[in-house]
Amino acid sequence: MALTGDYKLISTDDMLQGHAELCIHAYGFVKSMALKCAIELGIPGAIHGHGGGATLGELATIIALPPSRLPRLRRLMRVLTVSGVFSVQNQQPDDPAGCAAVVYGLTAASRLLVGDGEASSGLPRLVSLMVDPNLTAPFSGMSAWFMDDEQPRSFFEMHHGEDMWEMAARDAALSRTIGDGMTDDSRFVVEVLLREGRARDVFSGVRSMVDVGGGTGTIAKAIAAAFPHVECSVLDLPHVVAEAPADGEVRFIAGDMFEHIPPADAVLLKSVMHDWRDDECVKILRRCKEAIPSREAGGKVIIINMVVGSEKSKGNSTKKEEAQALYDLFLMVFEGGEREEHEWEKIFLEAGFSGYNIIPVLGTRSIIEVYP
Repeated sequence: MALTGDYKLISTDDMLQGHAELCIHAYGFVKSMALKCAIELGIPGAIHGHGGGATLGELATIIALPPSRLPRLRRLMRVLTVSGVFSVQNQQPDDPAGCAAVVYGLTAASRLLVGDGEASSGLPRLVSLMVDPNLTAPFSGMSAWFMDDEQPRSFFEMHHGEDMWEMAARDAALSRTIGDGMTDDSRFVVEVLLREGRARDVFSGVRSMVDVGGGTGTIAKAIAAAFPHVECSVLDLPHVVAEAPADGEVRFIAGDMFEHIPPADAVLLKSVMHDWRDDECVKILRRCKEAIPSREAGGKVIIINMVVGSEKSKGNSTKKEEAQALYDLFLMVFEGGEREEHEWEKIFLEAGFSGYNIIPVLGTRSIIEVYP
């Protein structure tokens, strides 16, 4: 059969390269599910607990894998090493089974998957949230949602018949998955934040802070411990505060950020604003402005979120830029979204703030100080 159309304009090598790239994109979900499987099997922890390296047979023994599944484990690990989740060493051509010679190790990515998330800055529960079926299934209807403006505002709601927050309020398992994932993320952010001098300077002169949407107080407790002069409180919904530990380290307040935010020198909004439309963000920011003193008296709002395409973020690697783009689209499942700098500036001005400062020290995310 003769080639027609655009095929005539590209070389055979380019055609084959294009085919390979399409396969990688189309099978992207396989990488996500392989990562999910590795977390559930405990593979990162198994490698870490074995001194940082393990053969296929050693891995199988540690995770108590049925012997019949050993060849399949090799195929799983092949995907995860090719995609950079794990490293591989000592691969020998005379060992086709790959059981004895190949030693799997941890990379920068898989080191963040070690631990149960309870007492570490690892991210296993955050990744589990990202690939939770409740959040991934709605993406299958994305094109239908785009073409029908009578559909609900999010394709999560189109798929499930309710928005994510309504589902979480009645589904304890989903609420726990979200809470655990956000706790992992908060520990990670705090770990980076406390290492960076510019990030630490954000809390200089702050005597009191309220963490809006702060869950069980992970960030507030870490800030209170690192900066004893800062009196920390957490504002969240009643069903979230009901699960908060009563250890006295921080004060928990049940309430609605759209109605009232307790007074403090600083209001922290970590991973909050990307969940809401611009008009809703303006309402939140106006409540924040009511809660803080003047700029001269040290009042400010501290936002931790992405600034997509910011001039100050142009040094980002391609992976960081891709991560920003993917996460922005991921948020669209429940009609959230990240913002470019000019979009942030617009809502800051509309809410009555006088200025802001972007501090790009959190990888894909930034700290934004907003001044009344």
